[in-house]
Amino acid sequence: MSVLLESSSTSAAMRRNFWAGVWRVMKRKPSRMVGAVLVLGFVFMGVFGPMFYPAQLPLDPTRITAPPSWEHWLGTDDQGRDVIALVVTGSRYVLLAALVTAVITVVVGTGIGLFSGFKRGRWDNVLMRLTDMKLTIPGLPLLLVLSTVWKFSSAIQMGLVLGLLGWGGVARAVRSQTLSLRERGFIEAARGLGLPTRHIVGKELLPSMAPYIAMNMLIAVTGGVYAQVGLFFLGVLPYESNNWGQMLNTAVFRSGALQVPSALGFLIGPLLAILLLTLAIVLVVDAMDEIFNPRLREE
Repeated sequence: MSVLLESSSTSAAMRRNFWAGVWRVMKRKPSRMVGAVLVLGFVFMGVFGPMFYPAQLPLDPTRITAPPSWEHWLGTDDQGRDVIALVVTGSRYVLLAALVTAVITVVVGTGIGLFSGFKRGRWDNVLMRLTDMKLTIPGLPLLLVLSTVWKFSSAIQMGLVLGLLGWGGVARAVRSQTLSLRERGFIEAARGLGLPTRHIVGKELLPSMAPYIAMNMLIAVTGGVYAQVGLFFLGVLPYESNNWGQMLNTAVFRSGALQVPSALGFLIGPLLAILLLTLAIVLVVDAMDEIFNPRLREE
């Protein structure tokens, strides 16, 4: 009983020390706190933001592509709808698709990379040849072909396709990390004890690579945002739902935001959202790098 209590108290102390270290790293550079707040803000906007607006935003034919004002801080679109309302309601599709993209990219890439790097031999050759074949497939032309038969009306569908097209780089990177870790002493000791592969990979290798995988997941979120926004901006996907890419396409090609000064806010709205999201993720990744790498911590 005393052993269990001691183990529990030790685990609690380790958790407290970890979160105390996280807090110190975040406080060291205020920009990291800004990044964390921005990420939480985008999560809140994607989950709860659309609830503050009606399903069909009100139209105002008298204020088409109106410039910014006290009533409409970033102006209105070509139908008289508030640009900020469009950014908020369009965030759910973009962020959900990006999250699904990141999860699939990291899960598939990590699974293949871990198994390939740990097993080596025949399995390594087969899986890496498949990965190389995947990396040689041009993503944009394939997406253009798929868009002719698939409407991507669901954010999950979009994320699924982007994730299945983006795991190759993660698999290669994780395999390299696994090849390095498998020669470490604690892995050799686990193999010497006759522990099963599932235990070694799940309990020894994976926790050691968790920080690297988490950072790759955040980076994959930005990649998912860029990919889907680019497709909608190019006009190769139908406007089944409001999102930032559709806003950019409409602002440039239908409202003439590059030539009409009054419509500039319609273009700035989604661009500002993408910029702030990217900045937030970069700042959080910078903090995570120092949190999980003691060598980078400043004295």
